Amino acid sequence: MEKRLSAREKAIAKLKKSNSSDLNPSELVKKLVAGDLNTLSTAITLVESKLDKHKKIALEVLDRCIPHAGNAKRIGITGVPGVGKSSFLEAFGMYLVEQYQLKIAVLAIDPSSVSSGGSILGDKTRMEELSMHPNVFIRPSPTSNSLGGVARKTREALLLCEAAGYDVIFIETVGVGQSETTVKNLVDFFLLLMLSGAGDELQGIKRGIMEMADALVITKADGDNKNQALKAARSYKSAMHLLPPHPYNWTPKVDTCSSKEKEGLDRVWNIVSDYFDTATNKEFLQHLRAKQNITWFEQSLDDILKEEILSNGEIKSKYLDYKTQVEKGEKLPHIAAQELVKTILKN
Repeated sequence: MEKRLSAREKAIAKLKKSNSSDLNPSELVKKLVAGDLNTLSTAITLVESKLDKHKKIALEVLDRCIPHAGNAKRIGITGVPGVGKSSFLEAFGMYLVEQYQLKIAVLAIDPSSVSSGGSILGDKTRMEELSMHPNVFIRPSPTSNSLGGVARKTREALLLCEAAGYDVIFIETVGVGQSETTVKNLVDFFLLLMLSGAGDELQGIKRGIMEMADALVITKADGDNKNQALKAARSYKSAMHLLPPHPYNWTPKVDTCSSKEKEGLDRVWNIVSDYFDTATNKEFLQHLRAKQNITWFEQSLDDILKEEILSNGEIKSKYLDYKTQVEKGEKLPHIAAQELVKTILKN
């Protein structure tokens, strides 16, 4: 039976057939900065590729893009399953492109297929109207079994979108979990979507993520659910005051909205705009991004060191031996790692 390729695999296969002249970093960046959508897609596929020749080109493209990046509003969006993240993004995105003529990019972090490493969830099928707009770019970021990989590839895709002239870049997560902390370290503004009456079983999840939120919005505030949503909003406003203070003296806001009735979207954008006005005036946005760059540097260092270590056949063999011992419970992970590092330093 013929293997069905993921969209990412098809894109990489296409890149393999490209001539070197088609992948000239200078020309790619020139077209990218001009807003060419195909070039943006190609550039993101390059940074996702594991081929050495693609990595080299991707790094040069990213380096050339730095002077053109950094001007977008970076917004993370998360929420419990069923909260309607994609519905909210579609309604909110359409509001921004229609009311303010903004260019919108959506980088959706989706779970990966274990076999292919590609995205399982369709990125455009969930936001059909938004994906058809000429000022919108939507792209999934396959996790490839590594949240560290998500952080690096999504951050690089974000930089490329900024260089391509997008005004607002959304990073959407698929649910509540470890990925929220990862996304928090990628964005300027972190938006938590909640349902009214979601149940006490979610309280533990809420507390941890609520501490990261710059704003909390109760979705599906329409029909018979509207009064309940307003009541939930009042409760969350009280709860927010019990959380640790925001590191930049911003008071997280709480509101409601209805993606179905397109109600409350203007209030959400006002909250976002107020945040960025405050962030710019107090210069904490600059400080936040500086901290994120350091995190990016340290994660990149870890990744590169591991790649270099495992490129050595002898060391890789020892690494696999230690890994087997750890898996069988024959050696503690920390001791195995320590012994491996000593072996590397001796070589």
